[in-house]
Amino acid sequence: MSLVLLFARFLLAVIFVVAGLAKLADRAGSQKALQDFGLPAALAQPLGLLLPLAELAVAVALLLPVTDWWGALGALLLLFLFVGGISYNLARGRTPDCHCFGQLHSAPAGWPTLIRNLVLAAVAGLVVGFQQQYAAPDVLGWFGALALAQRIELLVGVVVVALLAVESWVLLKVLSQQGRLLLRLEAVEARLTERGLPPLPAPTESAAPPVTGLPVGTPAPAFALSTLTGETVTLESLRALGKPVVLIFSDPGCGPCTALLPEIGHWQREHATTLVVALMSRGTVEANRPKVTEYGLTHVLLQQDREVAEAYQAYGTPSAVLVRRDGTIGSPLAAGADAIRALITSALNLPAPSALPTADSADGNGRGATPASGQPAGPQVGEPAPEFTLPDLTGKQVGLADFRGSRTLVLFWNPGCGFCQQMLEDLKAWEARPPEGVPRLLVVSTSTVEANAVMGLRSPVLLDQGFSAGSKFGANGTPMAVLVDAEGKIASEVAAGAPAVLALARSGMEPVSQQ
Repeated sequence: MSLVLLFARFLLAVIFVVAGLAKLADRAGSQKALQDFGLPAALAQPLGLLLPLAELAVAVALLLPVTDWWGALGALLLLFLFVGGISYNLARGRTPDCHCFGQLHSAPAGWPTLIRNLVLAAVAGLVVGFQQQYAAPDVLGWFGALALAQRIELLVGVVVVALLAVESWVLLKVLSQQGRLLLRLEAVEARLTERGLPPLPAPTESAAPPVTGLPVGTPAPAFALSTLTGETVTLESLRALGKPVVLIFSDPGCGPCTALLPEIGHWQREHATTLVVALMSRGTVEANRPKVTEYGLTHVLLQQDREVAEAYQAYGTPSAVLVRRDGTIGSPLAAGADAIRALITSALNLPAPSALPTADSADGNGRGATPASGQPAGPQVGEPAPEFTLPDLTGKQVGLADFRGSRTLVLFWNPGCGFCQQMLEDLKAWEARPPEGVPRLLVVSTSTVEANAVMGLRSPVLLDQGFSAGSKFGANGTPMAVLVDAEGKIASEVAAGAPAVLALARSGMEPVSQQ
């Protein structure tokens, strides 16, 4: 038992020494962590110094025979304080950065942090409960009693263990940094794709040369896949509709694929009479259903893995290929959102398109949606506003005509749009304290009732899953808005992007210049 208590004291001392020194080396971070845990700034500043000093004092006391029991008691009290602070924040749904070991290791204080501190508290409690009963040797005295050869062996072992620990920590940091860089690159690629730019080259898992799909004119590989409802769909059943078929290979975890889903839904609805657009996804029904429901997608087929994509030599996502009416390959593989848009345009013999309405579409200044060239223009200022009737969040049918008699700001919205979310608080503040004479707000939104209800807007919210109302006004993305006067006529140009929309909301006049 004496050796167990000695090891427990040594373990606690090492942990408190490392924690104390690391916090002293980053006092600013320690003070911020204390504030994040709920302490006022007036207390966090002195405690940012006193806490690491207390940890060092506890470590020293644990190693000395005269103060080892008091050191264990101090460690127990500190650990109880840590446990209490973490439990309080977890109960409130908060996970502040613990900054437990300064810049050496810092992570959100979640359940693993709480369990680790409870285990250490149990170790400290063991020492407090049994230290005085068992005359455990002190660390320094035990080391002094060893022979010279034993001391050298012990010191070498400690150095080796320390070097291994440092090496493991450095390796962990390098791997973590690499993971963060990969996530940032994926986010950048998604942004580039949303803005209509070519995606960044994806890292390959092998040195195999890139392929461009099956040769045009060769027979398209047959397949039989399940839909989200369990129905089996084959290539033959898609071709039986008598139209060319575009197979779009996607993945629920692919950012650029998710950014393209609203456009796929638009193609499926707008061109259903001339083209079959099938989404070849993978994974579980649960992983695919939320996005499929949100964007109203049809012809969604699930691969077990990537067996159909590999049969078509489509080794990246998103990518697409055209299958002619006679069942042969009708195009090279289109890799990336830009190439897929061009493929759809070619299949429909349409003019070259710009990106259709997508969540989080942005210009180079991060303002949100911008008018796209080639998009049909909406009505001009002074012309009658297009009429529409849509269901609100309770299912009641509401039309623009119901707002006749007062100026109305029609806001085209998407709860999944990042730029919409950025302006949400400003919009709610404008609703709560509207300046005198500003127009009424009518929100025309996509997505589900639940996704719109959680925003907490006071103004009427109408659901337009197909973005049909926005297209009538010349809006091609979100957030965008237009002012309609009391007589039901267009009173402003379409405001594109959060700053212009907010300016139009506050003034009720034409949007300010977006220079």
